[in-house]
Formats: sequence, structure tokens, C-alpha cells
Amino acid sequence: MNRSVHILMTMTLGRPLEFNPEHALDAAMEVFWCKGYEATSLADLLAAMHLSKSSLYQTFGGKQELFQKCLLRYQDRFARELTVQLNHAPSGLQFIRSVFEWVASTAQEPAGAKGCLVANSANEFGQRDPVFAKPIAQGLQRLEAIFTAAVKRAQQEGDVAASADRTALARYLVSAMTGLRTLIKSGLDLRSAGAMVPLIMKAVR
Repeated sequence: MNRSVHILMTMTLGRPLEFNPEHALDAAMEVFWCKGYEATSLADLLAAMHLSKSSLYQTFGGKQELFQKCLLRYQDRFARELTVQLNHAPSGLQFIRSVFEWVASTAQEPAGAKGCLVANSANEFGQRDPVFAKPIAQGLQRLEAIFTAAVKRAQQEGDVAASADRTALARYLVSAMTGLRTLIKSGLDLRSAGAMVPLIMKAVR
């Protein structure tokens, strides 16, 4: 290859990445999940991701863009896991129960102390920042869609009344899940968290 062409290609393509962007994004997501957006500093992110400032900006953009990517990544992973569970659950009602039993089981564990990244972000920002309001709303809507599918299946299986408003029930379940995860994050004990599951399920049936 002509040397000048090689130099030109190198300048155009840039240096190859010397880190795994997926791993770096997971590390950033963990920091935001534990500390929240505003309490997370650039230094926190650089230390967790093991990147220089220039590498972070070149690959992910600034802090705002990075947080948006983390929100989407969290949503994708959570929605994919729940969808797989729903598809393999013995019934729609059992899927709903198992989801809330899992949430309750995280009480007083490190996973529970973090809460839900989407719910945490909704509590942190509300509607005051339009840049984050959209991806936060999308995350809650995706969760609602999964619960709507579960309720619809439970209706078809005869476990939930056919006349029940599945959209209202799905929104109730989203509210119950985010609320329970927030309570657990605030220190709700395992016994109290577990006692809430039958009450939530009673409202569905």
C-alpha cells in the first residue's frame, strides 16, 4: 500500500479502540444507578470506566449523552429479561407474582439498595428536564407494555376477569413495582416487602 494512502486512512479512521465500549457503558450505568445523575461527577465516571476524558467524549459524548445511553441500555436489558420470563412463565398471573416476589427478595441486599434506574431518574428529574423526560417515560411505557401483555394473557387463561381494564391494571403494576423498589431502596426490610406481594396480587385478581 502506498505510504501516503496508509497515512490518510489512519487519519480518517482514527486509532482503534483500546477498551471495550460495552464494558465501559456498563460501568457508567452502575455509577449512575448507585449515585444518580447529578451526584455523579466526571471523575467518578472516568475512574469507573477506566477512560481518559478524551476517550469518554470521543466515544460516548459528554455526561448527558452518556446518561441517556445508560438509560436506554438499562431499559433494553430489563425489558428483554422480563419478556423472556413472561414467555416461559406457566401463566400470566404467575409471571406477575414472580416479578414481585423477586423485587421483594432484594430487600436488604445490595441489588435492592440501588432501586430501579428508571424510577430513580423519574424521582430525580420529574418533568423538569425534557432531555431526560423522554427516555424515562419510554422506560416506564416499556414496563407497562410488558405488564399489559401479562394481564391480557391472565385474562385469556381465566385468572383475571375479562372485563378488567388491562391498561389500568398494567399501570397499577408499574406504580406498585417502582414504589416497592423505592421503599426497598429506602430500607424496607425483607419481611415487610414480602408482605406487600399478596396485597398487590389481590388487587390484580
